[in-house]
Amino acid sequence: MVSIKDIAKKAGVSISTVSYALNGSPKVTEETSAKILAIAKELNYIPNAAARTLKKRNTKIIGAFLTDYSGPFFGQLLHGMRETLNLKDYDLIVCTGKESHRFLPEGIIDGAIVLDATFPDEELITYAERGHKLVVLDREIEHPNIERVLLDNKMGSELAVNFLIENGHDQIVFISGSPGSYDSEQRLHFVQELMENHPSVSYQIIMGDFDKPSGERAAQQIIENYTDPVAVFCFNDEMAIGMYNYLSSTDYIVGEHIHIIGFDDIEVSQYVHPRLSTIHYSKKDWGSKAAEQLIQLIKNEKTKPQEITVELIKGGSVGKLK
Repeated sequence: MVSIKDIAKKAGVSISTVSYALNGSPKVTEETSAKILAIAKELNYIPNAAARTLKKRNTKIIGAFLTDYSGPFFGQLLHGMRETLNLKDYDLIVCTGKESHRFLPEGIIDGAIVLDATFPDEELITYAERGHKLVVLDREIEHPNIERVLLDNKMGSELAVNFLIENGHDQIVFISGSPGSYDSEQRLHFVQELMENHPSVSYQIIMGDFDKPSGERAAQQIIENYTDPVAVFCFNDEMAIGMYNYLSSTDYIVGEHIHIIGFDDIEVSQYVHPRLSTIHYSKKDWGSKAAEQLIQLIKNEKTKPQEITVELIKGGSVGKLK
């Protein structure tokens, strides 16, 4: 690999002069700079990104740490992050798996946005203690170098449960999300709290996994024990779609026998029949707000926790009982 020493030797100048020229410093005359740049191009010189990072102390790259990045949910979230970061001259890379955690201590990225339940709090706090800037979307951590942007899970749970009860449903099944998920745990906590105020309503909890197969399994379990119309609050839309998939091969009708409400309002929710009732929020806005918070942290500007608002979208998947 060609180094600046090679360029300096061929140009007959010092290494520092080459460095100044490559970085556009006015300390070098235009004639000398043009000569050095021409030689660098001739030798196919590629700057050492790691060395430049050590010198400049920034990379202008942000890492988004996600458990997964496939599907409609993550696409909109990442779009919001990327769009906002690009406006601030930052680029975004998506990180998954434990090996990518070293990007922070090694200085490959300037900061991180985390939506990954497998990323331990203790590790995040360790990085924050070293001065790294972080924004979390799936937990609550108090630290000057960590900010949070969370969904209003309490309001979302209230909207979903009250909608079912207002429509006369007194048998409700809650399908929880992935084990260890902050959002799932929050929604489960709030619905159980709500149920204490409605003793006449019976409920059951089925453990899901925020994916279609767990929704299909939940649907199978529900119809095996079916006696009367039952309402189901799936903690995300993918599980709700899984229920639709399974029920489509049975005689049970969504909105008549099984009444379903989801959470997330992914795009496919408006195209299934009947239209899925769900809790809507802007995933793009969530990603954008997270990016804004992180940029502020990096600039050492004051920040405060943000909450993403939610609203109820009514669909034919929840019918009114007489």
